[in-house]
Amino acid sequence: MSEALNPYQSPETEAIPEKPLFVQGSLTETMLVYLKSASPWLRFAGIVGFIGSGLTFLTGIVVLPVTRQAWGLGSEFGLSVTALSLVFSSGLVIYCIGGGLLLFFLSLFAYRFGEKIRSYLATGVEYDLEMALKNNMNLWKLFGILCIVSLAFLFFMIAGATIVGLAAAFS
Repeated sequence: MSEALNPYQSPETEAIPEKPLFVQGSLTETMLVYLKSASPWLRFAGIVGFIGSGLTFLTGIVVLPVTRQAWGLGSEFGLSVTALSLVFSSGLVIYCIGGGLLLFFLSLFAYRFGEKIRSYLATGVEYDLEMALKNNMNLWKLFGILCIVSLAFLFFMIAGATIVGLAAAFS
């Protein structure tokens, strides 16, 4: 009876040491070609992002006086007349200024990623490759956080629209 197999026993495997994911100096020629071809595009995307960020932020600054004027008109003519325009213009200012700032950081990480790749390819200093990969990680981490926030915001927008719709239907 002692030699019978226990069907509830966990399986056993050989202990095989894992190989390190990255061995110093192990970039292949193909990897270097891909990095070299990605670097100008990353820098270009970063520059275009900086321009878009500036224009978006500037739009928020330009709309700000219009929003202030709308708030003044709301108090003169009664808030109910311009409530929708006040909410819309205030939301537009917040969206433009916040979006411009977020786009700036996304562009900054993309540009730095491309710059550090170019620097690594020129000098071969591994610190530049580490900084390139750090900026790549920061870029995608920020993008992921923005996706999570957007999905949460979308959930609240759907819930709010449903409540407003039901309130309008039963009033």
